[in-house]
Amino acid sequence: MLQGPYSSLDRDRPLIRVPFTSFAVATVLLPLTGLIACLFTSILYHYEDATYTHCKVSNYLPSISSAISRVPERYIWRSCIGLHSAPRFLVSAAYFSFYRGRFSSRPLEQLLSVLNLICSLTENTGLLLLTYVSSTETYNVHKYGFAVFMGSSLLHMLITCRLWMVIRRHYVVSEEKTSCVWKLRLFLFNVCCFLSAAYFFRRHNQHCEAGVYTLFSLFEYLVVFSNMAFHMTAFWDFGSKEVIVAAPPEDKRY
Repeated sequence: MLQGPYSSLDRDRPLIRVPFTSFAVATVLLPLTGLIACLFTSILYHYEDATYTHCKVSNYLPSISSAISRVPERYIWRSCIGLHSAPRFLVSAAYFSFYRGRFSSRPLEQLLSVLNLICSLTENTGLLLLTYVSSTETYNVHKYGFAVFMGSSLLHMLITCRLWMVIRRHYVVSEEKTSCVWKLRLFLFNVCCFLSAAYFFRRHNQHCEAGVYTLFSLFEYLVVFSNMAFHMTAFWDFGSKEVIVAAPPEDKRY
């Protein structure tokens, strides 16, 4: 049978079809690439300004807030996070649908799934807030955005680990076991790095020791990188799935 350019089969075919593994990799690569580009650009072209602190002591690495607050770093970071945010909201919805299917007969896990969705959405919103309001523009708003991002991120990872420990006990798929193990490892690593960063930040502000702010910046990088790696475990969770954009089916008329 001949099919013209507007045949019914063409209309019913998906417009876009992407493996979820590729979708997950691209989503994480956007902020990762943007952050690395901002750090290198900041060190190469704005080293003195980026590493300056109110203590006026030796510092060798810029904090993330400092690295994304100048031009062109500001626009690189905002572009990457802007492109990254929409897929992140989609992944949050995908996880919520996944949990609803797995925990249909477990009220506690269903409640945790709802809380997990809220934390995921809040984390992404906090990231957008601290991205588009830099520390050099409105420091208090930027600080509030970071607090929202970090608090909701830690709670999201904690709840996610709790849900996946239940999944691990009741399901035997090897990819899901691997995902659960790495989620737990990355969560614990993230918490350790966050506590270390908080310690060095407070120590720097109290004692103004040379090099301490550099240690804070280093652990801050590790917090963000481990957060990205945690979200990257979706590679295992939805490895056999696809992201599809399709037109709704049309009514058949005879």
